[in-house]
Amino acid sequence: MTAYAIAHLREATPHPEIAEYIERIPATFEPYGGRFLVHGSQHEVKEGSWPGHVVVIGFPGMDEARDWWDSAAYQEIAPLRSRHIVGDIVLVPGVPDGYDPAVTAKALRAAMDGQ
Repeated sequence: MTAYAIAHLREATPHPEIAEYIERIPATFEPYGGRFLVHGSQHEVKEGSWPGHVVVIGFPGMDEARDWWDSAAYQEIAPLRSRHIVGDIVLVPGVPDGYDPAVTAKALRAAMDGQ
């Protein structure tokens, strides 16, 4: 099942280390089957607020996403970003093939009925 590394990056201070990070990051996730899905694009806020930028990297699964995050190669360059950009980063699994949101709604209704 596909997994994603999603970053909400805010308060970026322009710095040469950020450019170096961007240049080097693909080599850290490519061995794990990762690829940019969203990077360097403008987003359109439809509800609430979302200051900053969105980055999404897709992986074949959660194991690969975790292995990338924990890799020596990524951990070596992570400070190039974190010293200059405030943000939140999550790893999240996608839904399986055939996912039916009605099943989730049914479970939610059952849980509410049992309260």
